[in-house]
Amino acid sequence: MGVPAQPAASGRETRSGGGTPAPPARRTTVPDPAWLSPALLVLGLGLWVLALPAIDFRTMDDYGLLDRLPAAFYAALLVLTAGFLMALRRAGTSPGWPLAYCVALLVALKAPPAVLYDSVRYPWASKHDAVVDTILGVGELRPSAALSGNMSAYDQWPGFFTLNAALVRAFGVEGATDYLNWAPIVLGLIALPVLVLIYRTFAEDWRLVWTAVWIFQLANWVGQDYLAPQGLAYILHLTVLAVVLRHFVRPGSAGRLRDRAYLDPAATAVPPPTDLRQRAICVVIISPVIFAINAVHQLTPIMLCAALFVLALTRRYRNYGLLVVAGLLMLTWNLTMGRPLFLETLGTLRDSIGRLTENSRAGYAGQLTGPGPELAGRAGIAMALFVVVLAGIAVFGRRRLTRSALPLLLVSIAPVPLFAVNDYGGEMLFRVYLFGLPGAAFFAAAALVPATAGAHRSRGGRALRRTAAIALPFSLVVLTAGFLPAYYGKEAMYYTPPAETQLVTRAIDQLPEGGLLLATAGSFPQALHRYDEVEHWFFAEQELPENEKMLADPARYLAEGIPPGAKARVVLTRTQDIYTAGEGLLPPGGFAVLRDRLKASPLFRTVEEHPYGIVLVYTPASTETSATSGGAS
Repeated sequence: MGVPAQPAASGRETRSGGGTPAPPARRTTVPDPAWLSPALLVLGLGLWVLALPAIDFRTMDDYGLLDRLPAAFYAALLVLTAGFLMALRRAGTSPGWPLAYCVALLVALKAPPAVLYDSVRYPWASKHDAVVDTILGVGELRPSAALSGNMSAYDQWPGFFTLNAALVRAFGVEGATDYLNWAPIVLGLIALPVLVLIYRTFAEDWRLVWTAVWIFQLANWVGQDYLAPQGLAYILHLTVLAVVLRHFVRPGSAGRLRDRAYLDPAATAVPPPTDLRQRAICVVIISPVIFAINAVHQLTPIMLCAALFVLALTRRYRNYGLLVVAGLLMLTWNLTMGRPLFLETLGTLRDSIGRLTENSRAGYAGQLTGPGPELAGRAGIAMALFVVVLAGIAVFGRRRLTRSALPLLLVSIAPVPLFAVNDYGGEMLFRVYLFGLPGAAFFAAAALVPATAGAHRSRGGRALRRTAAIALPFSLVVLTAGFLPAYYGKEAMYYTPPAETQLVTRAIDQLPEGGLLLATAGSFPQALHRYDEVEHWFFAEQELPENEKMLADPARYLAEGIPPGAKARVVLTRTQDIYTAGEGLLPPGGFAVLRDRLKASPLFRTVEEHPYGIVLVYTPASTETSATSGGAS
């Protein structure tokens, strides 16, 4: 299909009996499909651009964006997938086209919110802009200050926020919100060459490399690539691994893994070894990157040390010096800048170590509710299992490739034991998946892209090629179909109308310094505005049974938790309603019950109410006055 037919003979004339030259083999002319790659790329992007104005994101309901995406959007993804498959056929001679398609896929999948939304995607991301604003306003870091809303950690790991403060100043914009929604695109573009570098360390077949990149992008639905410390730290983590895998091979450790006859036809020989002096220089070069990881994020250094530890178990990468340097940098940061949270975390380990079920659950309640969130949860699990099954097929079916790419397999498995340590606020499941994804995507691609060397000489090889011709497009379409609900199925809780943002900002600005803001959960816009001046209590971020007790008499429940004399306001918004329902924090209809009972209570007075939110002021004095007057009469 689309590839010029090869001549029947090998270029030499065959002779029949009597020395008469046989007639030359008949050549079949097949049209050159080179024009298809650019044509399908233009068509796919054109359909995507055509689909954007038809996406009615302001009326999202139970299924998020899924039932708001027009047919042209889905058609665009199918056309891009078909074009990518065509481009793979010439990946060895024209790798630029698979690259162009991978960039197009990244834009098609993750750019719609950046292009369309008139507010920040992921309401909780607005707290990162609040940290940047505070750093610019205060002009200093306060790692030991006890800041409300668990915000002290951001001053203890400030690298990401100081970088963005510098960018805000350099660009002359009002704040990080001006470019926040573009972070998935920017981080994805930065990650792309790093992934290619890692995959090329173990595969010389460009088809395998680009298919692994494509699968990584489709399987990366976890939403950790927004403007947050994890996104930047993850890129730095991959960069360190790329350097280690290519430049830290010990002399004499390759063995037969340099023998072309022993290697899998698609595999690359082990990189050239480096001596002790060269590896020491590399440690010096990448130490600032490891230091930056420690300055940006608290979990990623642990993931990096776990990866370096499993690599040190292999003869090929037994470099204890690098592991010691990474461990010392992490420990030094944790005992200095990050000391408060580090000691607090150590104090909780006694209760979390060994609790695999609790540590691997997602979120506070661990039970998504509603059609969209439930579909998103099931799609995410199905996607993860599909990629793992494909990877397992390659690990056991292509033993020679597994032997040469064993370091990548070990690095992917390294984060799994962290399930036994901590739940990381209900996010350990997503983080383990994210850090294991590069290797899983590589081996999943290996299951779908068989080696071509010798395939035309054996029945088994021909059968593999025929199977791959069906399995590869089928799998890419399945992964695309899974990505959309996993990434966009909960979009109704990710988009916030600007009027709601303005309501929250007004409510917080009217609180005096030291005042208290109450809300069900912190996932709403501007939730941590003025976090260094105002206290916060997100009272529904707890187990569902406790919240059901709270709903029996919410006014009394909140009043008992408000310190005497505190100036307090309750802010309940549309985004909180969707979030608490979708994450299972409140029972069905629980948010409406909460709002109505607080409105009816004499302990709270409504000061502002709109379809997208309500603000109530805590008024214990009026209740006490009424009680006194009644007693006197």
